[in-house]
Amino acid sequence: MSSRAVIALGGNALGNTPDEQMKKIEKAAPHIAELISQGYEIVVTHGNGPQVGMINLAFDESSKSNDKISNMDLPECSAMSQGYIGYHMQNKIQVEMHKHGIDQQTAAIITQMEVDKDDPAFLNPTKPIGSYYTKSQAEKIAENDPLFTYKEDSGRGYRRTVASPKPVDIVEKDVILNLLKNNFVVIACGGGGIPVVKSGDKYEGVDAVIDKDLAAAKLAELIDADYLMVLTAVDKVCLNFNKENQKEVDIMTADEAEKYCAEGQFAPGSMLPKVQAAVEFVKSGENKKSLICSLDKVEFAIKGETGTTITGN
Repeated sequence: MSSRAVIALGGNALGNTPDEQMKKIEKAAPHIAELISQGYEIVVTHGNGPQVGMINLAFDESSKSNDKISNMDLPECSAMSQGYIGYHMQNKIQVEMHKHGIDQQTAAIITQMEVDKDDPAFLNPTKPIGSYYTKSQAEKIAENDPLFTYKEDSGRGYRRTVASPKPVDIVEKDVILNLLKNNFVVIACGGGGIPVVKSGDKYEGVDAVIDKDLAAAKLAELIDADYLMVLTAVDKVCLNFNKENQKEVDIMTADEAEKYCAEGQFAPGSMLPKVQAAVEFVKSGENKKSLICSLDKVEFAIKGETGTTITGN
């Protein structure tokens, strides 16, 4: 039986324009195809931070100057980003599989991620999206629309913030499993998935953004993957990052990783959520492994030749 791996690509790694994105996916696709040629069942997930922000801003600005254009809620913007990123990935991965002589098809799934409507994250919006504003601009917008919250972000201005609830379930998980069973390469849960809450016998979209790394861990858990591969800009996780005593980590247990997290070894919004997601996945079942590595060395990381491996205890 083939090993199953979830590959998580960051949204920032895909560039800021459709043209940049296509070129970056062209570079990523050969590495994904190489893993498929080695016999791995692959599910690809990806971030969408710049992309969903761009879509949200485009509708926001256009609706102000043209009454024929409606503003678009965040769940719909997320769905659009999943669609066009998925299209680019399908296209380029299919080309690379053809070069490798792989007789498989790709399928991108518009994916809904169920969250708990009572998640305390909804009481404290923390995830910045969209464009930057001055303090006075943000205050004026908030006066006109009190449902929106604006906070200062990294000294660059004020941005709208939304909740970041934890993923609970994937509405389309059976669709993903059925496609894998029929030998498809699947692209799913883009941008953390579209956050939805269950209301009776239906799901309703909510204004929120799910952390893409936690979503990747939940995806890997629910499809019973063997590996979660979180791809980043560095080859390995480091302790004492950017200090004189910086040290690369080849392997660590979930307990060790949690200890390092508690010590503040990893930067919030950067390496910390990646390590936390890796730990969450390996603790979800027996013989699970998480890998954190750079994209261009992913084929070697899965063999244990590079990257950082996180294992159960």
